[in-house]
Amino acid sequence: VRGKIYTLGATPRVLRQDPAEVAYAKIQKLCERAANQGAKIIGLGAYTKVIGDNGVTINNNSPIPVTTGNSLSASATLWGVHDVLNRMQLIKKNKNTNLFKGRAMVIGATGSIGKVSALLLSRIFEKIVLIAPRLERLNALKFEIKKLSPLCQVDISTNANDFAATCDVLLTATSACDSKIVNVAQLKSGCVVCDCSRPLDFTIEDTKSRPDILIIESGELHLPGPVEITCNLGLPGKTVYACLAETALLALEERYESFTLGRNIEIDKVKEIYKIAVRHGARLSAVRGHMGFISDKEILLIKDLAQKKRRTKNLA
Repeated sequence: VRGKIYTLGATPRVLRQDPAEVAYAKIQKLCERAANQGAKIIGLGAYTKVIGDNGVTINNNSPIPVTTGNSLSASATLWGVHDVLNRMQLIKKNKNTNLFKGRAMVIGATGSIGKVSALLLSRIFEKIVLIAPRLERLNALKFEIKKLSPLCQVDISTNANDFAATCDVLLTATSACDSKIVNVAQLKSGCVVCDCSRPLDFTIEDTKSRPDILIIESGELHLPGPVEITCNLGLPGKTVYACLAETALLALEERYESFTLGRNIEIDKVKEIYKIAVRHGARLSAVRGHMGFISDKEILLIKDLAQKKRRTKNLA
C-alpha cells in the first residue's frame, strides 16, 4: 500500500468558527487532487472528520470513497482502555456476569465515537453514565443501551461533575475548544481517563496535578510490515493514528468504500475493522499519555498512589 498525507492549514478553532462549507470546499480539492494522483480511498483525520456532518457531504462530493476512520478509532480506544484496566487491576469482575464491578462515564456520549463507545462499554461494565448537552438525545441513547445491555445500570446527565467522583473509567469524545468539560480535581483516585477528543480535553497540567489517575490518549496502532513514513506525524516508528490506520487497512483489503461516515458508527463495523487489523498484524502501540509514552513502571506507581489515597479516604 502506498499513501499520501495531505494537510489542511487550519486549527480546530478556525475550523469551528468558519462555516462548514468553507472546510468542505478545501477538503474537496484535496480529494480531487488525491484521485488525480492515483488514490482509491481517502481518510479524514483529526478535526476534519468532526466538521459538519462527519464526512457525509465530503464523501458525496469526492471522486473517491471517503472514510472518517472512526470505527477503528473507537475500537483502538477501547482496546487501549481494556489493556490498561488489566494492568492496573483496580476493578474486579462480577464472577456471575463477567462485568466490571464499577462505573464508566462517556462525555460526548451522543457523538460518533462517544455513542459507539458507550454501547460497547455497557457490555462490560455494571454501571455507565452518559454525558452530553441535550437530554432528549441522552434519553434515546439510554433506551438503546438498555435494549442491548439489560444488566447495565444507565444514568444520564448534562454535567460530568455530578458523577466524576464515582467513575472508574472516563472516556471523553468531544469537540470542545474553550470550555472545561470536567473538574479533574473531583475524579476518583485510580480513574483511567481516555481522552480521544480533538482538540484534547485534558492538559499536561491536569496530568501533573493528579498523579493518582491515569490519563491516556486514544489508541494508536503499529502498522504491519516494513513501514516507511517520510513525514513527521509526531509519533515514533511505525505508530500511526487509528483513523490513518483504518484507511491503510481498507486499502490492504482492496475495499475502496466509505466504511465509516456520519455520527452513527455501527458496532459490527467496529468489530470488523478490529478483526481486519489483527488479521494483517496491526497491534496496539505502547500506552501514550499527554507527556509521551507511559511505561509499566509509571502505571504501577499510579496504581500504588491511588490505593494509598483510597485507604486514607476510607480511614477518614
